[in-house]
Amino acid sequence: MPDEIQTILVIDDHPLMRKGILQLIAMESTLRLVGEAGDGRRGLELAQQLRPDLILLDLNMQGLSGLDTLKALKATDLDARVIILTVSDSEEDVVAALRFGADGYLLKDMEPEDVLRCLHAAAQGRIALGERVAATLADALRRDSQPKSLDSARLTEREREILELIATGYSNKVIARKLKITEGTVKVHVKHLLHKLDLTSRVEAAVWAVKRGVRS
Repeated sequence: MPDEIQTILVIDDHPLMRKGILQLIAMESTLRLVGEAGDGRRGLELAQQLRPDLILLDLNMQGLSGLDTLKALKATDLDARVIILTVSDSEEDVVAALRFGADGYLLKDMEPEDVLRCLHAAAQGRIALGERVAATLADALRRDSQPKSLDSARLTEREREILELIATGYSNKVIARKLKITEGTVKVHVKHLLHKLDLTSRVEAAVWAVKRGVRS
């Protein structure tokens, strides 16, 4: 768990739910709330102003939807990790959110300590997935047309090295630091290995690799 305080912005259109999330964050000395928004547009404004480390985002919101808010956040220069926190465990929502760049997907009926554990994982640059969500994603990948083996994908040595670190749950920034290369270089390698594996997101790549025993 990192020693530095991680700042959090909460975007959720249910006041009672926001209050519960704020109380949960207040339980941890390493987490600090810096803002809350009741809709996506206000959330985008606050994200730019406050530049938090983590953003907790609901999917089902009035006005600008959670997915549209996610896409807008990922189109900015923000370095924040965006974690979906929602009631929906549907495969469609899980896959869509992760393909649009979510750094994690948590369910609101998770135990509070599990949510905090996942937030700490996200703060360390790891992928934050609830157990039920991880199982849903694995099922979706099993049915997808991705028969390629690691050998047939013909990854370069560097691409395979990066895939192993993705499977461990590391973010591009952490991978760059570990391999002593730039984050931009990591992004290029990730793009290439996703194309070779017929995958669309690094979270899918992580699940794909773990299922095949690819770990660093």
